[in-house]
Formats: sequence, C-alpha cells, structure tokens
Amino acid sequence: MPLPPTVADLTSFDLLLSVARLGSVGRAAAAHGISQPAASSRLRQLERRLALTLLDRSPRGSTLTETGALIADWARAAVEAADALGAGISALRASRHSRLTVAASQTVAEYLLPAWLVALHAGNPGLSVTLRALNSADVADRVLSGEADVGFVEGPAVPSGLDSAVVGADRLTVIVAPGHPWSRRRRGITAAELAATPLVSREAGSGTRGALEAALGSAPAAVLELSSTTAIKHAVAAGNAPGVVSSLAIVAELAAGTLVAVPAADVPLQRRLHAVWPTGAQPAGPARDLLSIARRR
Repeated sequence: MPLPPTVADLTSFDLLLSVARLGSVGRAAAAHGISQPAASSRLRQLERRLALTLLDRSPRGSTLTETGALIADWARAAVEAADALGAGISALRASRHSRLTVAASQTVAEYLLPAWLVALHAGNPGLSVTLRALNSADVADRVLSGEADVGFVEGPAVPSGLDSAVVGADRLTVIVAPGHPWSRRRRGITAAELAATPLVSREAGSGTRGALEAALGSAPAAVLELSSTTAIKHAVAAGNAPGVVSSLAIVAELAAGTLVAVPAADVPLQRRLHAVWPTGAQPAGPARDLLSIARRR
C-alpha cells in the first residue's frame, strides 16, 4: 500500500536527525551539503506537513522540541532502513557489473568472441565472464529469459522480442573432402545442385542452417544433423557428403588441404552477425562495453 504523504519523504526526517545529532541546523546543513537557508526551509515544510512544531528557534540557534525529539526517535529506524536499502541496491549493481554472461552462436563464440573478450578484460580486469556457445534459437531464449546479459546470433533474421545491432558479416562456404567430385569443379556448383544434394548439416535452430535455407529458398536434405561446426568439418573430411559452414571456421583446413572450398556463385551466402538484447532494455555496464568492442572490430 502507498506510504502516507506525511512520511513519504525521508530526506527531511534525515535532516531532522542530523540536527538532533549535531546540535544545530547550520551543522546539519553542512553535513547534507546544502545551505543553511535550504535546510531551514525543508524543516519548516516538514513541520507544515506534519502540523507539528519540531524545533525551538532562537537567536542562539535551534533545538528540537519534545515533539521533535519523539519524531526523530521514530524516524531513526525508517531512515536507517532506507540507508540499508540503498547500500544493498548499490552492492547489487556493483556485483552485476562485475559479472557478465554472454550467449553466442557457435561461429561467433569460437572465432570472434575470444578476441572481443580479451579486449573487454583489458579494460575491466576484475570482470568475470561466462560464455555459452549455443545455436541461435537457444541464444535468443537465454537472452529473453534473462539468463544472458547479451547475445550474438548469425541467423537470417533477429528473433521476436529482441532488439539488435549488426556487429559484423560472415560468408558461408560449401566444403567437401579432397576426393569429392565437386572438389575439381572450377566453375563451382549451382544453387539448384546444392539444394538437391543431401548435406552434412547443423541442427534446426542453428543460424548457419537458417541462413542456408534462406539463401536456397528451401531446406536441403540432411545426411547427418550435427550440433557443432567442428563435427561437420570432421564428417565432411571423412565422408562423401558436402557441408556448409562459416568461412571463419575453415581457414586452417583449407591451408592444410584436408577440406576444399567449392564456389557457389549464384547462391547468396553472405550473412550479417547481430548482437541481441531484450526489446526496450539497452545493454549496460560490461554488456554495453562488449557491444562497443564488437562493433569496432
């Protein structure tokens, strides 16, 4: 229920307590960082609000009346409780700003976030960070539920309920084993061929799978559905089926010759990477700092 108007403003009661403790309005005003006239005005307003005389005023100074002393005793517990509440809130804010939980799709988590987090830690050496590598749908769920302070997704669209900012771009690449027939295709493959070919694929909810389906306008059949890019790379290298992964994930394999990139000229495989957070709630503290780093990189 709402507080009575007579006690809704504890600031004036706190000032009254300072007069009782310090012995004068002038010293109480100095303790509160206000002028003596301002302090006197607040105390007169308190007397009018309570319809009680709280101070005996004389040329030698002001002292509490019996009524004022009684009101001050009653107010002390309320003012101390308000101080404890304020201190608790400040402690919670400090604790929240010393920890950061990030949920990110696997490509961002494995190939981009490590460098971003190193830069973040350089400016926040006491910060504790937890990173969850998930598919894009699960990232959205974690952010919406409040289990993550900020998320990063790579799908073709930002899930509902989230605001977003573009933090980079990526390109999907068709990969095959060195002995696969496509590995010798100088002109690459067509969108129709890719759509008609069973692939080693990510699971439903993955940003990579969603981006590929959006690019092709349909969902290719899956030989295998795997939950990580690393698993897809190993499966493609060991078998006969192609896969589609982020270009960020295959730099070492292409250099070593364990995988071959296949051109797909008529397939729009570019995609944007987004930071996401709940609609209407701007990132704050370390989450805001991380977003700023991601945008710069």
